[in-house]
Amino acid sequence: MPAFRLIIGIFFAAILLLTGPLPAHAASSAAIRAIDDVQPTSRDYSGQSLVQAEFADARLEEANFSGADLRGAVFNGSNLKNANLHGIDFSNGIAYITNFSGADLTDAVLTSALMLKSSFRDAKVDGADFTDAVLDRQQIVALCKTATGTNPITGVDTRESLGCS
Repeated sequence: MPAFRLIIGIFFAAILLLTGPLPAHAASSAAIRAIDDVQPTSRDYSGQSLVQAEFADARLEEANFSGADLRGAVFNGSNLKNANLHGIDFSNGIAYITNFSGADLTDAVLTSALMLKSSFRDAKVDGADFTDAVLDRQQIVALCKTATGTNPITGVDTRESLGCS
């Protein structure tokens, strides 16, 4: 089943790459770091540069990613329940079948992120920017119930970026 999830993640990444322009990053495949099967709860990635890092089936409950640079990172089948993602930059990232339940996404930049089949139950999204992000409709509806604020980096209203009515 993990191989199937990886194939699906690659499929969605290919769609994202083919449907919209992305900023150019000069890098080789060796520059992409894979972080698999990370042990839970005691991980502190706060403030780190994790550009294009790959987290496959990672158990990251209560992990601290606050202020981390996660541009283009991939979370595939990962568990970020109750994780601190305050102020992250996850633009152009992929989170497929990822659990963000109870996570703190306050002031996060999630622009153009692909986050299908992911769960955001009880996640804090105050000041988060979801502009051009792709989420399942039922997740958007649920997030709109509590979404407030304006992202301090992009100046975008959270409810507006989610398309809340």
